[in-house]
Amino acid sequence: MEKLGKDKFYLIETFGCQMNIHDSEKIAGMLRDLGYKSTEKKELADIIIFNTCCIRETAELKIMAKIGETKALKKANNDLLIVVCGCMTQQKGMSELLKKRFPFINLVIGTHNLEELENYIKEYNKKLKFKSIIWEQEGKVVEFDKVYRTSGNNAWVNIMYGCNNFCTYCIVPYVRGRERSRKVIDIVNEVKNLAKNKEYKTITLLGQNVNSYGLDFKDGKTNFVYLLNELCKIEGDFKIKFMTSHPKDFSSKLIRFIATHDKMSKALHLPVQSGSSRILKAMNRHYDIEHYKNLVSEIYRTIPSATLTTDIIVGFPGETDEDFEETCKLLEFVKYSSIFGFVYSKREGTPASKFENQISAKVKQKRITKLFEIQHKISKEQLLNMVGKVFDALLEEDENHKIIARTDSGKTLCPVNLKDVKPNTFCKVKVLEINGNELTCEII
Repeated sequence: MEKLGKDKFYLIETFGCQMNIHDSEKIAGMLRDLGYKSTEKKELADIIIFNTCCIRETAELKIMAKIGETKALKKANNDLLIVVCGCMTQQKGMSELLKKRFPFINLVIGTHNLEELENYIKEYNKKLKFKSIIWEQEGKVVEFDKVYRTSGNNAWVNIMYGCNNFCTYCIVPYVRGRERSRKVIDIVNEVKNLAKNKEYKTITLLGQNVNSYGLDFKDGKTNFVYLLNELCKIEGDFKIKFMTSHPKDFSSKLIRFIATHDKMSKALHLPVQSGSSRILKAMNRHYDIEHYKNLVSEIYRTIPSATLTTDIIVGFPGETDEDFEETCKLLEFVKYSSIFGFVYSKREGTPASKFENQISAKVKQKRITKLFEIQHKISKEQLLNMVGKVFDALLEEDENHKIIARTDSGKTLCPVNLKDVKPNTFCKVKVLEINGNELTCEII
């Protein structure tokens, strides 16, 4: 497949969450190590990789359409290598379906054996029409040392893989496997190397449920707070964030740790999914809304500067108007900085896909619209409340080479005094005024 005397190019199409974004960075690292360069032009690519997501049916349909678009490219260039990886491939029967619908695909590879991709590319034989490498059982934890990071001053760091929670709407445990934690020493060494590169100002720890990190070691010592303590000892000018947390495992010890360590971001993502205890039980979330509210109150009480974001699903099977109103009331109680709201999407293979009382698309759309209207009002009030106050911020250069200040909670501010300031440095800013949705500030 090698084109003598010419550069070799790859294109990665990434779908889904931060976990997939970081997986694509690992794939890019492998490809660059093999001599490939990135391109945005499909017609120039020697390899096109679809890193897929199957959390929602709409995402899967979009991915199928994107794969279909490469048929003409493959016809024009038979040497083009087309790979499909990610969560979608790990679903039962998906490899066979992809082969039937898209016989021009070269490789389908699962989430448990992504490291096999590099060897496949090295040994690629264009006479081989279709190959599937899907390990049914989750693999061991593999350390990737060729990551090509593309997320600016933020560095993603996996601390664990898989999930043990089995929420009734979620396909993740079936396609990512059970929880497997990376060793503390491997995570610490990765973060140390990132800290040496002063470009990275935010280290974001990734896991389906970071709060249960290390419990699979069963050594009585290793847990999430223990890991955070080791990471906070690392020298360097950076903040530590993490996602995603599960409210049932978010402990008082963790809250106190965040409150007392400067390296810890005070912007926390705490997915609630619903404001109704009845729906939370149907979702198999293992907490009720009173537990969640008490947790939020403890966070605000212990960490006065904390800001919260969340995930919410509307239109879960059986959700009544009363259940939805409980969710709306929760927004007013918590005052989230922002929300990620989704309409429920049926996922085959999950218990909820077989539940009765599925909600109509019309009702779901009406509810999600109302949800965002409520949050928009709350977010506007929070912006107004920022005027006159001082915040920690990170100076950044945007795509137009303009210096902006970004608060810990992600709010973007426009500094009015830029003398002797350097991008990618932390500072304190005072918010001056709000014009529409734009905040101006002065650097103190």
